[in-house]
Amino acid sequence: MRRILAAVAVIALGLLAWPAPALGTTATSPGLVAGAAARTDAEHASAHVAPALHTTLSTTTSSPHLTAGAAARTGTERASGRVALIGVPGLHWNDIDPVRTPNLWRLAGQSGLGTLSPRAVATTSCPYDAWLTVSAGIRSAVGGPCGAAPPPEAEGAGAVIPYFGWLWTERAQYGAGTLGAAARAAGRCTTAVGPGGALALADKDGRVDVYAATPAALPAAEWSRCPLLAVDVDDLIRPYLVNDVLTKEPDLLAPAARVAAVAAADAKVGEVLGHLPPDTSVLLAGLSDHGGVPHLRVAMWRTPGGPGHLVGATSTHRDHIVLLPDITATMLTLAGVEVPASVIGVPWTLTTQASLEEATRILRTADLAGQTVRNTTGYFFTGVAILQVLFYAIGFVLLRRRRGLTGVRVAALFLASIPVSTSLINLLPWYRAGAPTPVLVGGVAACAGLLTLIAFIGPWRRSTLGAASVVAGVTAATLLGDLLTGTSLQINGLMGYTAVVGGRYYGLGNISFALLATSVLLLTTAIAERLVAYGRRRAAVALVAGLGAFAMLLDGWPGVGSDFGGVIAFVPGIAVTALMVAGKRVSVIKLGAFCVTGGVLVMAIAYLDYLRPPSDQTHLGRFVGQIFDGTFLPVIIRKLEAMLRTMLSPNLMPIVVTALAFLIFALLRPGTASAGVVPLVLERSPMLKAGLIGALVSGVIGTLVNDSGVAVLSMVLALTVPLVLAVGISTLQQMASQPSAESPAQSSADPPPDSLEGPSGDPDTPPGNPPGNPPDAPPDGPTGGPSGGPGVAEKVPGFA
Repeated sequence: MRRILAAVAVIALGLLAWPAPALGTTATSPGLVAGAAARTDAEHASAHVAPALHTTLSTTTSSPHLTAGAAARTGTERASGRVALIGVPGLHWNDIDPVRTPNLWRLAGQSGLGTLSPRAVATTSCPYDAWLTVSAGIRSAVGGPCGAAPPPEAEGAGAVIPYFGWLWTERAQYGAGTLGAAARAAGRCTTAVGPGGALALADKDGRVDVYAATPAALPAAEWSRCPLLAVDVDDLIRPYLVNDVLTKEPDLLAPAARVAAVAAADAKVGEVLGHLPPDTSVLLAGLSDHGGVPHLRVAMWRTPGGPGHLVGATSTHRDHIVLLPDITATMLTLAGVEVPASVIGVPWTLTTQASLEEATRILRTADLAGQTVRNTTGYFFTGVAILQVLFYAIGFVLLRRRRGLTGVRVAALFLASIPVSTSLINLLPWYRAGAPTPVLVGGVAACAGLLTLIAFIGPWRRSTLGAASVVAGVTAATLLGDLLTGTSLQINGLMGYTAVVGGRYYGLGNISFALLATSVLLLTTAIAERLVAYGRRRAAVALVAGLGAFAMLLDGWPGVGSDFGGVIAFVPGIAVTALMVAGKRVSVIKLGAFCVTGGVLVMAIAYLDYLRPPSDQTHLGRFVGQIFDGTFLPVIIRKLEAMLRTMLSPNLMPIVVTALAFLIFALLRPGTASAGVVPLVLERSPMLKAGLIGALVSGVIGTLVNDSGVAVLSMVLALTVPLVLAVGISTLQQMASQPSAESPAQSSADPPPDSLEGPSGDPDTPPGNPPGNPPDAPPDGPTGGPSGGPGVAEKVPGFA
């Protein structure tokens, strides 16, 4: 055990010291110097930079981990400290072209370009929530139906938002006013144009120093008075507000009406740009959604060195995606104001080089890919659930009759190959097809079919564990490789996540965690089976614990997997599996201790993340900060509510119910449900049994501690049960093809192994065993006796 702990420590130290490779070029941004210096006491290690653009999906959706403020640390010039935010709620890249939007197109040519994920709290964001999030520097929402920001009341040259304290006392939006308060504390004044601009820059009392309702109403001298300015261009979003509430319709306006609204917004943007001093850093953002369907929105950054580059942020670890709270951090940083610790955003960074035409193509494609995945995911999981239910229903009938076993085995391997195929398809540019949805789904099916074929035709086919090990091995290798290279296969994956929804932008999602934990445990125990057979039990235990610990650390490490709940669930699964492989018994007390260990370990990792500068922290470190300041409870409640909602999922629960029912029935009534294949696997492959139990432990705990809930257990079962059945059928077929030592060799007239019907015509008499002779492997009893009988197999270590 000391050797195992030492190995885990070495892996952890390696991850701490391991720099990410420089795969591309990152531009410098001199405008970030002042703010970055205020946020950090010393320069960090060399920045992780974005990869060069290629023609694969990964290059349009991902980048290695960017280091916050990289541009600031390498810049040699200083900007004026003046920054203007132009918010155009509802604007996306499909709206912009040289003819219809000349002002926006001209600004794009002068700027670094990216996409903004406008998510505040709900999946779609109204303008009020978006501007409030910029004000707070953390995802915020007013609650209930919402629309535009409230109009302020004039107060001298400035204005005050009425009842601003209501956001604190009644809506618990304690971050409201953070941006304006930080500016005021640093002695910087603020200028706002329009209600949204006033909400963004208001201090804790709801005040801004200079205010005008429209650009035309702001005197010329006032445009250069304050270093922070925010302008609300609401011409595009206003038609989507029905009774002052943002519509839930996906596209309320007809195409011609939207073109007209975009043109009006373009004209106002041109007016604003004409008033700004030339040395002003300009952020333009499509701050909110325009209906009930989320989209990636426009992000432009006019700054020295910006043209010809994409814009990203370490908050997303992507080279062209930024978040609403990042706007808060960027404005304060550009103005030379220290960013408050409560702000979860990080400054924008110039990343990969790309021409204007190439950049717009990449950014439009990113939204298209995200929309395709979002629109397909529900149908895809419904299809997977239907296939799983049909598989268990048909498999029950065929296994009970001992017929069509090869077909059942093929189907089992195909189903187990589907999850990893949703990642492998992202190696190909499916999104470039004229009809991306059928190409995506068809590509997943083709990848699953190819993996099934490979599992059957390789030299490993001679081993009963061979085909299943190939599927588990490819799944584990794909996910581990993706973790080590920036998780480019996870984003816009059918079992991954998408920036359009905005739940996660990098790392390993909960479903992928379930697949990683399951595949690693099944693969290592399949190899352990051979090691134990050769008398190398210690090596088998070291393999399970070592590879399991490596996968667990990658899953939980900040900036790699960043999966909080995954570590809590993975540790007990690894520990249970390793103990069973070692021949030890697992008690409920030990299981509880393993769970506590997982919790302590993930909090230790999160605390190490918390010790880093705020600009470099992931959500793990920020959660520790929320524990210290007492604001963590809403996060836990929100995740608990999300977990409970999954219990009613029509796509996930059928998988869980049918798989568990089949597995339990196969153990209690083996001759009826599965031709004895499941008990046979547990008897003849005790190491694989350990992997199965360990995976189920991780699945159950992962369901309880992750907001994805039942999705975790459903994916564990979707992988384990088909693979266990495939191993069992392979074992039966291999036994049936070998003549019994106590009976004549099987004649050419005997039924083929696929049938498993004996020469007497009795399905309970295996081939090669004439009536009256004891069968080599009876299909009923799990350990060699009749159904429910005691049997004679060696006792396998298990739960006490």
